[in-house]
Amino acid sequence: MDRRESGLVSIVVPVYNAGAFIAETIYSVQAQTYRAWELLLVDDCSQDNSREIIRQECARDERLRLVVQEENGGTAKARNRGVQEACGQYLCFLDADDLWLPEKLETQLEQLRKIQEMMNPRAGFVFMGYEFADTSGKGLGKVVHVPEQIHYRQALKNTTIFTSTVMIDRNIIPDEDIYMPCIASEDTATWWQILKKYGAGYGIDRNLVKYRRSTATLSSNKMTAVRRIWNLYRRQERLSVAESVYCMFFWAFRAVFRRL
Repeated sequence: MDRRESGLVSIVVPVYNAGAFIAETIYSVQAQTYRAWELLLVDDCSQDNSREIIRQECARDERLRLVVQEENGGTAKARNRGVQEACGQYLCFLDADDLWLPEKLETQLEQLRKIQEMMNPRAGFVFMGYEFADTSGKGLGKVVHVPEQIHYRQALKNTTIFTSTVMIDRNIIPDEDIYMPCIASEDTATWWQILKKYGAGYGIDRNLVKYRRSTATLSSNKMTAVRRIWNLYRRQERLSVAESVYCMFFWAFRAVFRRL
C-alpha cells in the first residue's frame, strides 16, 4: 500500500551529538509558512542530550517524530532510515545544525509544481541557494548561487547541490534511487545518480538556507574533501584518470570560489 500522503513534506534529519544545535534547527522547521510537514529526527546513538531535547519537542508538536537507531551506523544509514519511515509525497533532508528561513518549503514547492506544469512533468529533483553561517547561526554574507538547471556531467564539475536545500518528489523518483550509499560524500554520490537516471535537476536561486560551518572546520576539511571527491570519480563513477583530473580542476575552482 502506498503510504505517501499527497502534499505532505517529510523532512529527514540525521542526529548525532547535536544537542547544541538541534532545538534551533527544529524551530526553523516549525516556523515554515508551509504547514503540511512531518519532521523525522533520526538519532544515531547520540551520547549527549540530543535525544532528550528531541523527546521534549516531540511532546509539544505531534508533527515531530523521534526515530532511534539501535546502533551507530553513520549519516547515510540514518538518512535512509528516515526515508523508510517517511509518509510524505515530498522528501527533504536537513542537517542537524543547519537552518531554514520560513519561506523555504513554500517557495520550493511552488517552484517545483510550476516546473512540472510548464516545463517537465517528470521533474522530481530541485535544490536551492544557501548562505554560509557561523556556529551561532548568523549569516556570513557569503551566498552560494545555483543554476536554473544542472545535468549529470555538469554536476561532476560543480558540487553546488547542498543536501539541506534538496526537495524530491517521491511520485517521480522512487525511494530505491534516493537511498544513499554508505561511503564518504554519500549525498553527492546520490545526487549524481539521480541526475544520471532522471536528467536535469532544477535550481532555485534564492537564499533560504543557512549552512552552519566554522572557519576552522572548513580549513581542516579541505584535503579530506579532495580525497572524497577523487574517490567518487574513480570508484563510484568509474571515470578515467584523465576525466577525473578534468572534473577535479573545475570542482576545486568552484569549491574555493564559494568560500571566498
